[in-house]
Amino acid sequence: MRASVIFVLAMVGAGAMLAANDVTARVNRAVAVLDSMTTGKGAVKAVQLANADCVAVIPGFKKGAAVVGVGYGRGFISCRKDGGWSAPAAVTLESGSLGVQVGGEEIDIVVLSLDPSKRAKLLSERFAIGTDASAAWGNGKTAHEDNNAKILFFGHTKGMFGGFGLDGATLSRDESGDKALYGNSASNGEIVNSGDTPAAAQPLIAKLSAATKP
Repeated sequence: MRASVIFVLAMVGAGAMLAANDVTARVNRAVAVLDSMTTGKGAVKAVQLANADCVAVIPGFKKGAAVVGVGYGRGFISCRKDGGWSAPAAVTLESGSLGVQVGGEEIDIVVLSLDPSKRAKLLSERFAIGTDASAAWGNGKTAHEDNNAKILFFGHTKGMFGGFGLDGATLSRDESGDKALYGNSASNGEIVNSGDTPAAAQPLIAKLSAATKP
């Protein structure tokens, strides 16, 4: 009995370590994506970042290959706080729409929210593009032909623009990612509004701060 308990505890500990390693690797990929898309000839311009209230980074969003496309990716979101950027909360981005442009590839995605009034909804359990807010590709076709869209998506795949239909896309809380970073079940709103940035996530906030430095 005692051996069984020890084995179970060991497995739980190993699972926690793997989750922590996974989220650290994802943070590092998000840093690389933010760097490549905000420096030099990157897709995201300084003036756009300067106007952003929240920024989400989704490295390696995977697009399905079917005509009715599906996609899934995990990343992080941070919002303005005290003259800087908040602790990042973990998010997932999902799509399920017609007309995926290139099947079976990955897109690195940066999302800018330009409207502070959308923050609470953006940090809720589920934020639906097209319902909760209109959105547009900042470096390609728009989903709504709305030049005043307050949610901008930027995507690259193998050095080129990549996209999917934004209608029906949802940004949701990634509870397992939050637990791996913070060790508790705090909501994304609580993390962004009052959380402290853990060591594993500090490189992402440092890069975001550097990218938005006047």
